[in-house]
Amino acid sequence: MKTAKRQHATGNRTAKIGALALCATLFALCLSAEAQQSKKMLVIGFLSTPPASSISARIEAFRQGLRELGHVDGKNIVIEYRHAEGKAERLPALATELVRLKVAVIITTGPTATHAAKKATLTIPIVMAFDDDPVGSGLVASLARPSGNITGLSTLSPEISGKQLELLKEIIPYLSRVAILGNSTRPGTAQVLREAELAAGALKVQLQYLEVRDPKEIETAFRTASKGKADGILVMGSPVLNAHRKQIVEIAVKSRLPVIYSRPEYVEDGGLMTYGVSISDLFRRSATYVDKILKGTKPADLPVEQPTKFELVINLKAAKQIGLTIPPNVLARADRVIR
Repeated sequence: MKTAKRQHATGNRTAKIGALALCATLFALCLSAEAQQSKKMLVIGFLSTPPASSISARIEAFRQGLRELGHVDGKNIVIEYRHAEGKAERLPALATELVRLKVAVIITTGPTATHAAKKATLTIPIVMAFDDDPVGSGLVASLARPSGNITGLSTLSPEISGKQLELLKEIIPYLSRVAILGNSTRPGTAQVLREAELAAGALKVQLQYLEVRDPKEIETAFRTASKGKADGILVMGSPVLNAHRKQIVEIAVKSRLPVIYSRPEYVEDGGLMTYGVSISDLFRRSATYVDKILKGTKPADLPVEQPTKFELVINLKAAKQIGLTIPPNVLARADRVIR
């Protein structure tokens, strides 16, 4: 009887020890799984000057590019978004927030955001979704060898302005004067203007450059263009102009002036026509830089890419509003036509 009791007690102790061992094993496995998940869930910082609503297509293009490479937000990566809501003065603080989070890489949505990120960190890799002139603005040493912690994509393609003037000439045969709205402090502006002047000479078109550094100068610029008897307007890219594109489109319609823009968002908001670099394509391609950096490649070893895809978008509603007929041969070349 005593022997049976001893065997029963021994069995209980053995069972308890086994249960404890099993719990310990399961606990260790959970910790290991959590550690592995934590290790896989790398954090990507996303720094933007405009609000998310105004660049939703670009954000989705970037996310799509990541998904194609196996990086899914919430599954094996986490994207921390910081938007300055159009207020550039907020960027330094937002960039500092991302640095404090110890993100693996920061992707920036334009030159202003890139400069803010650069001031915030010299060690965390920074990927430019686009920049007009990264060498001229001092962000990278050269396109082939960026140096430092910044790389990405460039939109620098000065010859675009010449093509934009050619398109204006095609839709306005009598074109003789064109006003150009821009910001001379923006890197790459001088090169773009030089190309525009070369094209204008060949097309026998006179140019009138109008500086716009403040939103209050937009209406003044259009009035000046009208007084100068401009037949058309070319709007260059700049933070001020891009942030107030709806206002620009409205004034263009009231002025009944044909305008060609540098970004498709203008046309989507009611503008006449755009020809330029496909920004959405650049955002999608920027995901390849993030992928390589997450896998250990240093930014300094990744050459800055130049644009390869351009798009022509035409808004027929806008053309009708100003009494303009777009020639069939121009419509046939459009990548997108908004009716």
